[in-house]
Amino acid sequence: MTAGPFGALREQLTDAAATFAGSADALAGILAGIVDDVDRALGERLEIFPVCHHSPASALAMVRRLRHKQPKVIYLELCEDLQPLLGELRNCRLPVAVQAFASELDGFPAEWGPLSVVAPVTEASAEYQAIAYALETPGVELVLVDRSTDHVFQWSPRGDAGAGTDVPADTSPEAAGGEAGEQAALHGDAVGVEIGDLRPRFAELEAYLLHHGKVRHWSEWWDQYVERPLADADHDTYRQVMVLIGSLFRRLRPAGSDRTDRDEDRERYMWTRMREHLAASEADPADCLYVCGAFHAASRVEQFGLDSPAPDFAITPRTGTRWRYGLIPSSHSAIEAQFGLAPGSVSIAAANWTRAVGRSGLTPYRLDGQRGGKGGRGRRRAAPPVAAPAGPVADRLTGFLAAPPALDGLDEAELRGWCVDIVRLARRNGYLASTADAIAVFETSILLAGLRNRARPTPYDFADAAVTCIEKDVVPGRRDVRRLCEILLGGDRIGQVGYDALPPLARDVLDRLQPLGLDLEKRTIQRALLDLHATPALAGCSDLLWMLRHLLPADAVRPIMGERRLGHRSIQESWDLALGRHQRALIELGYEGVTVEQVLEQRLRRSVRGPDATAAGALAAVEDAIRLLDSPRLVDELGTRAVELLSTERTVDDAPEVLRRIRRLLAHHRATAPTLPAWCEAFVTTGYAHYCTLLPTAFVEEETGVRQVGAMLGFLFSMESLALSLGCDRSQLELAVAQSHPESPAKVALLWAARHQLGLLPLAELRQRCADLLGNPLVVPAFPRYLSGFVHALEPVPGLAPFVVETMSTAFARLPDPVLLPWLPTLITTLREHGPELVPLLVREAARTFPGTLPELDAWVPPWLGPPAGPAPAARPNAPTGQVHALLTAHPVAVDAVAGLLGCDGGWSGPVDAPAGSAAATLLLAHPDTVEAVSVLLGG
Repeated sequence: MTAGPFGALREQLTDAAATFAGSADALAGILAGIVDDVDRALGERLEIFPVCHHSPASALAMVRRLRHKQPKVIYLELCEDLQPLLGELRNCRLPVAVQAFASELDGFPAEWGPLSVVAPVTEASAEYQAIAYALETPGVELVLVDRSTDHVFQWSPRGDAGAGTDVPADTSPEAAGGEAGEQAALHGDAVGVEIGDLRPRFAELEAYLLHHGKVRHWSEWWDQYVERPLADADHDTYRQVMVLIGSLFRRLRPAGSDRTDRDEDRERYMWTRMREHLAASEADPADCLYVCGAFHAASRVEQFGLDSPAPDFAITPRTGTRWRYGLIPSSHSAIEAQFGLAPGSVSIAAANWTRAVGRSGLTPYRLDGQRGGKGGRGRRRAAPPVAAPAGPVADRLTGFLAAPPALDGLDEAELRGWCVDIVRLARRNGYLASTADAIAVFETSILLAGLRNRARPTPYDFADAAVTCIEKDVVPGRRDVRRLCEILLGGDRIGQVGYDALPPLARDVLDRLQPLGLDLEKRTIQRALLDLHATPALAGCSDLLWMLRHLLPADAVRPIMGERRLGHRSIQESWDLALGRHQRALIELGYEGVTVEQVLEQRLRRSVRGPDATAAGALAAVEDAIRLLDSPRLVDELGTRAVELLSTERTVDDAPEVLRRIRRLLAHHRATAPTLPAWCEAFVTTGYAHYCTLLPTAFVEEETGVRQVGAMLGFLFSMESLALSLGCDRSQLELAVAQSHPESPAKVALLWAARHQLGLLPLAELRQRCADLLGNPLVVPAFPRYLSGFVHALEPVPGLAPFVVETMSTAFARLPDPVLLPWLPTLITTLREHGPELVPLLVREAARTFPGTLPELDAWVPPWLGPPAGPAPAARPNAPTGQVHALLTAHPVAVDAVAGLLGCDGGWSGPVDAPAGSAAATLLLAHPDTVEAVSVLLGG
């Protein structure tokens, strides 16, 4: 087949394939096929303009073509539902990303959420030049023809939540890290949509090109062998070369891949949309321009071309998912990280674009009011004449492929400036660099370029030379030399979304924080000082900051001084604010609602309605609702949900958290309201019955820890009086304890403490059991585990603190060192991790028990080893005397009431101060242990 303008080239490539491959079948088919693809793409009535994403050569060719052709309709490969956002680009500083976001999914797997699609835009890109031209030129229509963001995920494999990406994984040898790591995460986990993804999907081919091109990564190969040769190429040569590259990579892609099927469906989708628009608008195809990736320009689908007889592609309807749209800030490193480019490649491309624009005399298109530069509608300098492609397509490929690369002479001034600046920058960052290093970098750059067959050192050669001559395997600071080279050659430019392009919530936040007097759009960290006592008007700012603290990343809003807890608000606060640095998170917050209060309320409701919601999480939501929103209706709703979750839980893993939070909430309501809310009462009664039911099982299950069982008992004992007053039956707890038969020593100790609290195990018997354990040589190695159980028993039975101190002291005195010494670190770490709130109890009791000075310690006798506190009088052995009797006789009404409750019927037969036959005497004689304990406390 020799017809057409590329017949001679086709024959030449076929003969070369037969000569070098020994066969004219496989290789000849590929080489002839790419020529056919070029012929087909350039022969189409609708002019196809192939581009590569963030390519300065593509952007320059686009400017030239737009200046000459002045098309009336531009079809752009970009998600069609993103079109309303493009006008907001004039309110932003590039680079930014157009985003579609969905948190409430309908038709997609729940584990995929939230869904996010971004399309980054930089000034050095052909698509931005087309957008700026279309929006700033009257009478020009811009039509986005690619699949919608909903179809991006519709066409994703259901087995992988991340399979919907349109971009490659980060396979570059160098991953973004260090200082650039923060900016590389500006896009988050969003799926990237890119125009003109030109990278071979054949690993062996890419490795071959990198090896023989003497480069380290794909970005450098593309800059060396495509960008530079095409920077000054004419329109026909540019189109033919780009389609040739796209066709080559397309034909070398492994056949039958899911990605190939999706790409072909995208091409059918785009041609269908363009046909529909042409039919509806009756536009002349000669006045239209189709901007797409070079990969799609070489398409072979049946719908390709306006004259194709194939039927239109059947486009499925969108799902019920509600998408929200906006602009988010982007950066060069974020684009590199998301699209698998080498670190610094986008910055180098931006620098090349600036130099190429200055060298060519072209004036690029810019949106009016675009931040970060002057508009592009003003007077432009005279540009070199551009020949119009008139008549049939001429073969420019043969001459381009056969001609040697144009020799670009060494620009010594530019290279010398780089070398001087990198040494100065290195010295600022702690390197011991000098003028000799600058000379070494200069000579090494030229040497490396010569070894790589380059007449002129590229920025990549310069960076390699700087690393070799300056770094010397030592990085004194947080920036290495390669990162310094990236900063020198352009830096990581970070975009910003303007106020007018922000969603309503983000604008509302900035407006409400204006009283702080800070420019919150800056990317620096700013300190805000709030004196709420002197300036009560700042209370609204304080409330908003605490809500943002709950919703945004930790570094966006960070309190330095002040706190907000139940029943407490600080009168002075200090904050570190970095809302400008976390603008993406603030914008995505605006996709969830109109105000911060609305978003916070929605998130709290979702947290208690999700499949993994727990009672502890619901109580935390209740606490957040009280602290941040002060909404009784929402608090009651969340509290009722907490009761439902507690009744359905089958494990007690969160028992410590439940106990801690419900205690705090009960204390808050008792201090701020005359009565407890209905949900609090329901939670206590439900929890009492629930934990009584699970207690016997928790005692014997190995999966349930000692702390969890201790928390259950703590709930039952501390809430017992309230639960009984609300109608619970104490026999539930007694039966649960009676049915518990633990085997673990720690849980056995917990059971003993519970029985003691219920009055079933006197303290004397408990003390004797511990003495028996220490006296049994077979049990001594396990005694520390019993002691750990007693320590955790302080949660449900805090009155055991003196006994625990006594037991620990006895253990320290009697346990052998081989048992005691290994156990002590375990005790300390266990208390720190699982029972930090128990340590103050032990410390206070130990301080009360042990002497405070060394001289007293020498003569000190432990109370549990000394004589009884005080003997009774000989005439009446059990008669109470001293301060105890005086205390009781001073309050006869209270004594009568307690005596009646305890069943002591004796009356006041004599004077109030006469103990004989009185109710006080009867009461005290009936309870000698209590008298003894109170006498010790009173010093009697």
